[in-house]
Amino acid sequence: MALKVPVLSTRAGLVVGVANQRSIAWAIARAAALEGAALAITYQNERLEDNVRKLAASIADPFIAPCDVTDDAQLDKLFEALEARYQGLDFVVHAAAFAERPDLEGRFSDTTRAGFQKAMDVSTYSLIALARRAAPLLERTGGGTILTLSYLGAERVFPNYNVMGVAKAALEATVRYLAADLGPQNIRVNAISAGPVKTLAASGIPGFSTILDTYRERAPLRRTVTSAEIADVALMLLGPAGRPISGEVIMVDGGFHAMGI
Repeated sequence: MALKVPVLSTRAGLVVGVANQRSIAWAIARAAALEGAALAITYQNERLEDNVRKLAASIADPFIAPCDVTDDAQLDKLFEALEARYQGLDFVVHAAAFAERPDLEGRFSDTTRAGFQKAMDVSTYSLIALARRAAPLLERTGGGTILTLSYLGAERVFPNYNVMGVAKAALEATVRYLAADLGPQNIRVNAISAGPVKTLAASGIPGFSTILDTYRERAPLRRTVTSAEIADVALMLLGPAGRPISGEVIMVDGGFHAMGI
């Protein structure tokens, strides 16, 4: 009986957006590592560094570096280091998102200009910034995959999601434009629109527990999803099975998006 070859054996990837053990980004990173990938993992700031380093200690020979996605100089430094270590990349996972809490709690029409710009910069433009720098490294390996994370709030109104919903809508449009732009280099760009999961980011959304309860009541599977399930879909997109898929937003939410009421 032939031994199973890990799906991502000999591949190298970057995961941006790990905060703690509940992060969807961490679930994807851990799953990718178990499938043989060599991983670079970034942390946003010193406050999160210790968490990320402790998590990364559980995988083989990770590369760990700071990455404030709003700082072009730091992004340049990161990709210089990645080129020196790996020469090329096979995938990039973008899981960076942020909105000021007052812009989530209040009326959407009261969103501040500064808050809007911050949400769009961190949650949306950062994908463009990463893709531009990653493209030469992905092309060196014959192409690869860029994957980001979205939510149904990009298409429908959810209480207390506000400006983040607008940023996610822009993110999904960015996926399509990047897919068209980078496709000739055999670089695929996709998003997973995941159901609600208890993460650090979710804790900043007032009434999040109500959203969870609603999914459990109305989704066809009568439940929401787990980070591990989202990671399984991510592995499909990052691995050989994802070769023909680009420009897609794949719903991983127990079917909730299909329901009218």
